[in-house]
Amino acid sequence: MTEPSGETAPEAPEDVEPTEDVREETGAADAAEGAGKPAEETEKPAEVAGDADAPGPSEAQAELAAQRELRARIEARKAGKDGPVEAGAKLSGTAADLLAAVRAVEGGAARGSAFYEAAEPAPRPAVPEPAPVAAPRPPAPDRATAPAPATTAAVREVLAKGGAPEALAGPVAAVFGEGAAAALSDDPWQLLAVAGVRPEQADGFARALLGPDCGPGDPRRTVALTVWLLERAALQGHTALELDAVRAGLAAHSVPDPDEAVDTAVSEGAVHLFREEREEPAEESDENEDADADRPTDGAAGESGEEPPALLGLDRYALAEESLAEGLARLVRTVTADTWEGSELERAAGAHGLVLHTGGEAARAEPVALAAAARERGLRALVAVHSDDGRRALGAAGTEAVTVAALLSGAAGPGRDEDGAFALDLLVVLDAPQLDVETAATLVESLPDGCRLVLSGDPEVLGAPGAGRAFADALAARVCPRIASRVPDPGPLGELVSGVGAGELNQVEAPGKEIVIVPVRDAGEAVHRTVQLVADSVPRAFGVPPERTQVVTVGHGGSAGTRALNAALKQRLNPGPGRFGGYDPGDRVAYAPAPGRTVTGTVLSADAEGLRLRCGDDEVLVPKERVESALRHGWALTAHQAAGTRWPAVVAVLPGDAAGGLSRPWVYTAFGRAERHLSVVHGVDQALPRAVAEGVAPERTTRLRPLLEALLAAPGE
Repeated sequence: MTEPSGETAPEAPEDVEPTEDVREETGAADAAEGAGKPAEETEKPAEVAGDADAPGPSEAQAELAAQRELRARIEARKAGKDGPVEAGAKLSGTAADLLAAVRAVEGGAARGSAFYEAAEPAPRPAVPEPAPVAAPRPPAPDRATAPAPATTAAVREVLAKGGAPEALAGPVAAVFGEGAAAALSDDPWQLLAVAGVRPEQADGFARALLGPDCGPGDPRRTVALTVWLLERAALQGHTALELDAVRAGLAAHSVPDPDEAVDTAVSEGAVHLFREEREEPAEESDENEDADADRPTDGAAGESGEEPPALLGLDRYALAEESLAEGLARLVRTVTADTWEGSELERAAGAHGLVLHTGGEAARAEPVALAAAARERGLRALVAVHSDDGRRALGAAGTEAVTVAALLSGAAGPGRDEDGAFALDLLVVLDAPQLDVETAATLVESLPDGCRLVLSGDPEVLGAPGAGRAFADALAARVCPRIASRVPDPGPLGELVSGVGAGELNQVEAPGKEIVIVPVRDAGEAVHRTVQLVADSVPRAFGVPPERTQVVTVGHGGSAGTRALNAALKQRLNPGPGRFGGYDPGDRVAYAPAPGRTVTGTVLSADAEGLRLRCGDDEVLVPKERVESALRHGWALTAHQAAGTRWPAVVAVLPGDAAGGLSRPWVYTAFGRAERHLSVVHGVDQALPRAVAEGVAPERTTRLRPLLEALLAAPGE
């Protein structure tokens, strides 16, 4: 590697935890800052901020609501036909518990939304009817309507009584709907259901409303905190948490009896308890087990020491994981095996309904070739990718593709038949590690019986920004063919990234300066050198303009996080007063239209509706009520935001305060975004090779793997 002369020295850590990537992409952290301040201190973007009274449900909430509505239609379709898969027929133990819990909610025996039953979200316009196979592509669903002014006004009054900022009135009304004010008056801790509100803020609000009648053990408080802990865990990728972790979290927030708190949350249907059935001798009575069934246990090992821990989870993720497992099993069992000639991947896809394909960037050509071969066989095949940039890159190479988001919304793809299923015989999904469990479930539910599904991706990259790890769990379950590509990524960059994936930070020969290390002493110098690289050095040496060079750093906060870097880059590349809510025409931005999905673009203009962006070939409108929460400057991104996209040149910034946020998947993802050139602004000293060698990303607690193993276990296993 080329290493110009320079100096190194780390700085004190600040605000670089890995989970910040996920939290701030959806605007939750910005909401948290506002929730803790008086109304007059809350930041509002100029000109495009709009009236805080009127914001409706966000596009992210609307998209999730549309997906849930579509899922319900698909479930009704499946229930009305004789399918070869009987849902849950082979489940036992943990999987049976999960299925029973989900079915109990579906059947009305338990209420997964009991905690929020007085707070229905604002209605969303109906999803357009599915188009027939030959019909034009259906339009994307309309945005949800804003809450009624009277609803927002009533919420504002309740917030004022509790000393909460009036800026929360719109989000509260959007989350809880028409009965928001009454729900908040009866249970002030429901304020925790609004993104970004912290327990100490909800506690202060409750004390102001209830006075001495509230306390740390109030059942309303403990139930809300239990749900909040699980929602926070979902932002870190978990679909469930071990019971002991929830108890510890409750104790940390001064809940006097965490066991009782969990009991209450489970009995009210706010959360679900999942636990394995312990093997009992055949002659032993079930009376004791029945007597203890209503009391959650921590899954502590019995005499054998092998009983797994009990888990707590939210209804939405339990349903998504069970539905995804069932959908994958349906595809496996409904495909008619055929003999396809060609590559190993083609032969596997011909014989199986589900195939997993792994490899680096160069390996993407293999599933793309599979789709082309399937079309030559007369099959309806489609390639789907994570990002618009990935779609455009394939288009430039002559391969038509769609994004997963556009496919699900109906904005692209083949349309749906009368049952709501895509008119497809083969779907190839690239960037599969970026599928969170809810998106994966919706996608699989939309595939017709007999459709083949190939999930392809690099298992070494950072996982999905949302909850779950669908691709990794499917790989670990070993219930279908897994084809590992043997095509290496070329050149010095490919050699460097491959070594990182193997846990080695190798010295790579880079005669064309494909890789450059820039040592820095502190965060201030890291910012200065980054701006210099983007604005001067990279364009001069490699002919890559600043708009095609991407800065990637560990977190949003800190003295060299995305905020600081974007401020410095804007001052150099596009100075201006930020007259449109902090943005000027020509600013490079990152827009999150839905949780876990980042679109990069450039500001064109602003009007009464909001900010208008140029994202690739498309013009995108960011509604004025979403500018503050869903938009940020985009010269610098986190690795989570950058995943699924590549740029000609990348500047990876590792200041001293980033050491705690480094891991091997982070380094692999950040370095792997570069196509031609990578500059590493290096101030973490030995923390970088240590992270590559030892820094495994935290495991996510999920339930998909055992569900798949139960549904698709081979006879006798």
